Amino acid sequence: LLLWQLLQYPWVVVSSLHIRSIGESVADSNSGSTSAYCGTGCQPSFGSCGTGTTTTSSSKTTAPTSTPTAGTLGDCLAQKNVPIRWLSSSDFGQLSKPYNLRLPYTPAVIVIPTAIQHISDAVTCAAKNNVKVQPRGGGHSYASFSLGGQSGSMVIDLQSFQTITLDSNNIAKVGGGVRLGNLAQAIYNQAQRALPHGTCPGVGLGGHATHGGFGLSSRAWGLTLDTIVALDVVLANGTSIHATSTAYPDIYYALRGAADSFGIVTSFYLQTQPAPASVINWSFSIPNMFKSAATSANYMLHIQDFAQNASVVDRKLGLGMYMDGYGFSISGTYFGSLADFNNKIKPELLRTLPAPSSSSATSMTWIQSLTALANGQPLQQPTSSYDQHENFFAKSVVVPSSGQLTSDTWTSYFDYIIKNGVNSANPWYSIINLYGGPDSQINAKPSSFSAYSDRDALWVIQHYGYASNDAPFPPGLIPFVNGLNDAITSAQPGTTFPGYSNYVDPTLTPQQAHAAYFDTATYDKLVGIKQQVDPGKVFWNPQAVGN
Repeated sequence: LLLWQLLQYPWVVVSSLHIRSIGESVADSNSGSTSAYCGTGCQPSFGSCGTGTTTTSSSKTTAPTSTPTAGTLGDCLAQKNVPIRWLSSSDFGQLSKPYNLRLPYTPAVIVIPTAIQHISDAVTCAAKNNVKVQPRGGGHSYASFSLGGQSGSMVIDLQSFQTITLDSNNIAKVGGGVRLGNLAQAIYNQAQRALPHGTCPGVGLGGHATHGGFGLSSRAWGLTLDTIVALDVVLANGTSIHATSTAYPDIYYALRGAADSFGIVTSFYLQTQPAPASVINWSFSIPNMFKSAATSANYMLHIQDFAQNASVVDRKLGLGMYMDGYGFSISGTYFGSLADFNNKIKPELLRTLPAPSSSSATSMTWIQSLTALANGQPLQQPTSSYDQHENFFAKSVVVPSSGQLTSDTWTSYFDYIIKNGVNSANPWYSIINLYGGPDSQINAKPSSFSAYSDRDALWVIQHYGYASNDAPFPPGLIPFVNGLNDAITSAQPGTTFPGYSNYVDPTLTPQQAHAAYFDTATYDKLVGIKQQVDPGKVFWNPQAVGN
């Protein structure tokens, strides 16, 4: 597979030190030669989307808080003929295995519905028996919230909901269990249509779209969430409704940003775009970024200035940066011509930066671009028995346009990396994605548009530390990742730095999570809607609205 990647995507290289996944080469921090990152897994946004480490052994589980008995949850589900799996079922271990192996939980029961009525009945039974409910679409929750975030919850697995159809207005009706790669391939095959979404084909649409959904095309087309024109959803009382901006508008609002607290989306209705005839996939490896914090800070200030230069940058440019203590790369996509990229974008971006140790800019079709960004994973993903897993901890920092990072902050960040992250015993990486800048369609929406209210982001930064799937998680890795965040936030105490809920941090208290992922007005509105439609808190995880 790695040889195939080298032949197809020459910017992917193999390091003898470690394997990561990003889809672009970087420069070794000392020698300037390219080094690898073909990471262990699958990131739902720009960057890592490698082959992953697939394990077949059952993950560790903790005992459920209660076992359903006759006359309680079990009888209720049986009376309604709801398809279920108990702990004793032969496939329970595979169905309950978390994407993040660091956070295993044992559900009380797993529901495998094949019809909306099954979901309605299951939710009603759970509510009657005081059992909390969470849906599982792709199952990629960083905090294992798709398993409930605790043992003893009901998990409703949407793997049977795989509809992908386009209507005459090019609105895609998409089942709640569909994965991004299958969605992208299907709407392209049907009518050469496209959507903005993350690069990892195995990520489920459900959590991705209802908490944001960033991809390299998002500056041109908005977040995946922004394409939602309607949703079919089962509510806490078991009713199924069709929510739009005019029908159940409060529920429509809440589902676009906080769906896990409000219902189970069985179908999405997404406004698609014409797939571009060609896309430029580009990448530059920048050497010697981990030698001098002050020098690297100056480079980052130039990149930050470039990203806000309206004479060069518009919505056609998607940009992200990757670093891991060994190498640093800038890469992305461009919805213009190769000549425009080479004559306008590239010279200004690279001006004042060290000469790249490797570079690539290639024109390709839309599907070729998505496949290249998937870094070897096929777009077509299994609809059942999905078995990609990682062992990790992640955090995020959202940098507002009104509080862009200063020289002192970038210096603090690189100083921390140079002292603690270069040649680290534990693998990690940072991904810095451009959300804002001139003509960004992410920030074109008002904060009142949806419960995803952060429309002032310049950068969204993900910090990610990981271990082998079969290894104990290193005790020092969580403090190290926290330190990456702190190196930014502590250096700029006058700036409020939110977080991105698709990179959910399970170590936050409910109050900390609500403050990180919602502004005050948005959260207060969500609490009011929650009290109306789910007063019993049937849809629950440790950071759910109302906790």
